[in-house]
Amino acid sequence: MPGSREDATLMVELAKWGSMMGLEDASRMIYDDDFDPDTADVSDAPVQKILMFNETIGTLVKNGLLDRELVYDWLWVEGTWAKVGPAAQRARDKTGVPQLFENFEALAAGQRLGAAAAV
Repeated sequence: MPGSREDATLMVELAKWGSMMGLEDASRMIYDDDFDPDTADVSDAPVQKILMFNETIGTLVKNGLLDRELVYDWLWVEGTWAKVGPAAQRARDKTGVPQLFENFEALAAGQRLGAAAAV
């Protein structure tokens, strides 16, 4: 079943929220050639914004409140996780909380699997 108008409305609201939080600047920073995923930390403002935004989207998708395929059409979740996922993993290890950012990671894994299946 394709995304609904309700999904589209939520997507636009999420895009507005991302803009209000400065997601564009955060994205530019994590995709910059100088960004190092191996030294990034969840307390770095751009990393924190990217993690929070995408975890929210992952949670909405997981709970059937936002269409997965619409999200995959909109965002490169897999590539974004590759940039900030190492920081999330270090935070999990440090806190002993494996659930940190798990919905973002699962959404990225699903996009990776979908791309592999399409080949």
